[in-house]
Amino acid sequence: MTDIVITGLGAITPLGDDVPSTWRAMLAGASGVRPIEAAWAADLPVRFAAQVVLDAPARLGRVAARRMDKVTQVAMVALHEAWADAGLAAGDVADPDRTGVVLGTGIAGLETTLAAWDTLREQGTRRVSPLTVPMLMANAPAAQVGLAIGARACVRTAVAACASSNDALAMALDELRLGRADVVVAGGAEACILPFTMASFAQMQALSTRNDEPERASRPFDTERDGFVLGEGAALLVLETLAHATSRGARIYGTLAGAGLSADSHDIVQPDPSGDGQRLALQRAMADAGVSPRDIVHVNAHATSTPAGDMAEARAITAALGGESDHVIVTAPKSQTGHLLGAAGALEALATVLALRDRVVPPTINLDHPEPTLGLDVATTARPLPPAGPLAAVSNSFGFGGHNVTLVFTDQHRTDGR
Repeated sequence: MTDIVITGLGAITPLGDDVPSTWRAMLAGASGVRPIEAAWAADLPVRFAAQVVLDAPARLGRVAARRMDKVTQVAMVALHEAWADAGLAAGDVADPDRTGVVLGTGIAGLETTLAAWDTLREQGTRRVSPLTVPMLMANAPAAQVGLAIGARACVRTAVAACASSNDALAMALDELRLGRADVVVAGGAEACILPFTMASFAQMQALSTRNDEPERASRPFDTERDGFVLGEGAALLVLETLAHATSRGARIYGTLAGAGLSADSHDIVQPDPSGDGQRLALQRAMADAGVSPRDIVHVNAHATSTPAGDMAEARAITAALGGESDHVIVTAPKSQTGHLLGAAGALEALATVLALRDRVVPPTINLDHPEPTLGLDVATTARPLPPAGPLAAVSNSFGFGGHNVTLVFTDQHRTDGR
């Protein structure tokens, strides 16, 4: 089977405006959750989130920024970093006919949608922008990224709620393995911290309501967790066949070794409490990667800080890994970043790659009272991985509708990676 390696990383997150700053903050146990300062938040039941700081005109140019919803803006910021990090910034290294894009998003251009509706109601049809549809469509981030790098092998969009960007990475893995491309930019983007979204999730009782201590609101696996924290941002990975990366002398971070998908077929929102569907995704991913539970040293958990979801995942991990779960170090990045919905999987995939590179697992913060039946070793401080030998890790993403996608990463083929 063709080996697929990671050669570039890019991100803009609640913890930082690029990969190095995000990773430093993650290892330090920082929180990207803050009160929402906008006036519209004052009357909401939940008044905090994990927002990004983005001067889009400065980063992308004034004209380009005005033609993009925020979800596409963050995707483009992450693209520029990832493409340059892969040594492809000149634009003439990759063959466009062999270059693809697969991006995930859960909600896409909601800001544009709501603004256009307000304009229509208040000012009439003639004031609605002709760019509205190209800005709001779910494939806009993938399309703009594809245009920027001249991708002609494929430009695809994955929409699978909170599993969207893991789904995108799995799709990219297939494109490369099937010989349809040599290089694929894959990941996800989301930017929907808006009154409509905050109110909707709050009415579902899905969000934490800790308005008095927002930095401590996201508490995966803690007995006092009361919901997730909405986040935003983007993370993109440049994936290549090993042969292509080696031929151009690319630096290699590691290998995307496998992917496993399943569906709960249980409920449109709630996960199967047994975790059985998630277990199946984990087992399929390991089988696809050709690794066993004994090979796994680290699990990057989906763990959103919801009462039902966290323990379903814990059951899935212990069932999939069996007795080997005792030596696996688990982390839950959403304690720091909030939940980036369709971009969550890509950011956590990126973190998993860096954890293997640096042989260190970032901490889960706010875990003061672990569930007594958790049965997992969850890192609450930065924890070292074995100092020598091959490493393999899994990264989970699960979404509304029962979508389950697990990825397996290894440090195989890694060169410098720094």
